[in-house]
Amino acid sequence: QTAEQNEASLRRDIGEMLLVGFRGQDAKSCGHIERDIKEYHIGGVILFEYDVASRTRNRNVASPSQLKRLCNQLQQMAGGSLIISIDQEGGKVCRMRAKDGFHRTPSPMYCAQSGYDTVRHYARLTAQMLRQAGVNMDFAPVADVNVNPSCPVIGAMERSFSADTAVVAQCCGIWLQELGGMKVAGCMKHFPGHGSASGDTHQGLVDVSGSWQEYELAPYRSLIASGSVPMVMVAHVVNSKIDCKWPASLSYKTVTGLLRNRLGFDGVVVTDDLEMGAIIKQYDYETVIYQAIIAGNDMLCLSNNGSGRYNADIVPQTVDIIMRLVKAGRLTAEQIHASAERIRRLKKSIM
Repeated sequence: QTAEQNEASLRRDIGEMLLVGFRGQDAKSCGHIERDIKEYHIGGVILFEYDVASRTRNRNVASPSQLKRLCNQLQQMAGGSLIISIDQEGGKVCRMRAKDGFHRTPSPMYCAQSGYDTVRHYARLTAQMLRQAGVNMDFAPVADVNVNPSCPVIGAMERSFSADTAVVAQCCGIWLQELGGMKVAGCMKHFPGHGSASGDTHQGLVDVSGSWQEYELAPYRSLIASGSVPMVMVAHVVNSKIDCKWPASLSYKTVTGLLRNRLGFDGVVVTDDLEMGAIIKQYDYETVIYQAIIAGNDMLCLSNNGSGRYNADIVPQTVDIIMRLVKAGRLTAEQIHASAERIRRLKKSIM
């Protein structure tokens, strides 16, 4: 291959690693997303109902018919190869809300307490609803163990299925199975465990070093071993039991050492949103991108929905940073290609 061809394929594979948020209920009304898909070949988009910076609702999701039209537009732009993702856990975390005409889904905790049949019923309903809309990736199930019931972002919001790891594993397994049956990729989160936290990583750094327990890995361990996990999301928590220096999402010891090598996971690893307070308040953007990739993440979640300013050029800027890091020899083209391969393999299973 010529140098030009090598550069073009590297650029394309860098694009594959980006999962991007944008404003608008219509893909045509948002100029940059069409450019990001067609020129930068982004791997996926993430849809939101609430826009944090402007404090307005219905950012991308207003009704079932509107959402389906938006997903169709996006796939047409991408030639049918786009990951379209959303957070649809049930309970407090539903981007597709009952008041906008979607099925109501109770919280993971409620479902688990009502029994595995209830979990399966709502998992199947969610899978069908997502597939019908054209969404092919759900940032669920939550594999966090309810270690601290008053954790503001997990236990207190009833996002954890249970304090019992066997129940969490069973419920997550059911969710992944039902989503997969409708060709929707599920994503276990938030590795290596957010359930013992006492703070919120949307606001700033959260340290779970003193509260995290090794057993919080149990749901990941059993489901990864069974080969049923397409994707794992890594949290921004600091856990010095694993890495003293970096939060989990930017930590080689956590992503490559623990998740890949120790637990044997070879699916797609995605960061939690890189625009959350725990990250942007601590590090400059180039450091974040470099660390996330060197840690072993395949996809970088760029929500464009943090409390800061909305950045229509986040994709070209990020691609340029990664190209520069490869040219400087700090990242390798092989690592980028390996991540893109994993992402393409996942896409084949849901397209």
